[in-house]
Amino acid sequence: MDGLTAIWQGLDWSMLLNMLLSVIPILFCLTIHELAHGAVAYALGDDTAKRAGRLTLNPIRHIDPMGFLMMLVARFGWAKAVPVDMRNFKRPKAGMAITALAGPMSNFLLAALIFLFQIPIVRLLQGDGIGFIVGDLLRLTGMISIFLGVFNLLPIPPLDGSKVLFSLLPDRHYLWLMRYERYGFFLLLLLMFFGMREDGAIRTFMNSAVTWFIEITAGPSAFLFG
Repeated sequence: MDGLTAIWQGLDWSMLLNMLLSVIPILFCLTIHELAHGAVAYALGDDTAKRAGRLTLNPIRHIDPMGFLMMLVARFGWAKAVPVDMRNFKRPKAGMAITALAGPMSNFLLAALIFLFQIPIVRLLQGDGIGFIVGDLLRLTGMISIFLGVFNLLPIPPLDGSKVLFSLLPDRHYLWLMRYERYGFFLLLLLMFFGMREDGAIRTFMNSAVTWFIEITAGPSAFLFG
């Protein structure tokens, strides 16, 4: 019994609490990202996502279990891909590129809106109780949203950046690459292992992106709330 008590007391409850609190921002950022894909595809003439029930703010419809776990543990991951039939677009390659770009852009827009309120957020973080929790959730949502947007812009299949890059290629090469894009997942795993470490290039770039967002929204935030 003493051994169990020692283990219980030795657990890092603050880390567990932080992971639990990050569930809400992760679900929200992933949902916005996937909803943007489906909504833009629908606006461009493809109703595949709508028929699949993906034009919704219900996060359960968008969760990929492994991708969600990766977001929870490592702050990078993915959601269940929104189904898109590029044959329904008037200009298939351009439509696919715009649809792919919509996800990361929605994350950047969400982060910009959040960090416009950085001064009130800082004030909440300087308090305690529910105010501190709300401020921390908002700050974390902005950071995760940037991480998700940057990560998905990497030009590696099946990430959104690859679909944008492939759209610039001739049709023959485009169709060949789209056919084999699922194999890019293995390359992606290697990149995540080496690049997403604390001192990795991708992690460093993501942290720089957060700093940049905070800096460019500092002026408007001070004007509004200073």
